[in-house]
Amino acid sequence: MSITEPRLGEAVRDVRVTDDDPVVDLIDGRTLTVPLAWYSKLLRATIEQRENWKIAGGGFGIHWPGIDEDLSTRSLLRGAPASKPPAPAKP
Repeated sequence: MSITEPRLGEAVRDVRVTDDDPVVDLIDGRTLTVPLAWYSKLLRATIEQRENWKIAGGGFGIHWPGIDEDLSTRSLLRGAPASKPPAPAKP
């Protein structure tokens, strides 16, 4: 599978996080909605933390500084949930 460069229309225009979903509007008019449960940091964040986001990654990413969470339009378009942290090693 080849990795392609993001297309200009896939850049972020607006973001909102509802009680159930992060919703991302792209410049090309598409709206992406994914389950909030896929992103544990956003799920646990306060309303204020969810509303405090910045466009990052040259326009193709979203960063929430208060919870140190980053999402890319590429992962949202793929429907890829956040990776889970590795389980702690057993003694």
